[in-house]
Amino acid sequence: MPCHLHPTSALFGMGFNPDYITYHELVMTTKEYMQCVTAVDGEWLAELGPMFYSIKESTKSRAEKRVKAREELSAMEREMVLADEQLRRQKEEQKNKSKEGSVR
Repeated sequence: MPCHLHPTSALFGMGFNPDYITYHELVMTTKEYMQCVTAVDGEWLAELGPMFYSIKESTKSRAEKRVKAREELSAMEREMVLADEQLRRQKEEQKNKSKEGSVR
């Protein structure tokens, strides 16, 4: 349902419309006007009312999302390789220590 900011609203003459607003009152004339409006962050709505609102990232294309997912996956794989190497070194050090202890 299209609504418009009422001309007496503080947000009306700003030169741009906020992405998200909340309003207290609707005035029905030839158009529907919102009065008592407040600009809010969309994440606030999703955080405080998750049963009513969710955030959809529409600014990124599918290709950009795929590239980002690949980058994250490769970063995780590098971390796993480093963690495996570190674990392997620790095991070798423990084996060497146990060999030195049994030799004495």
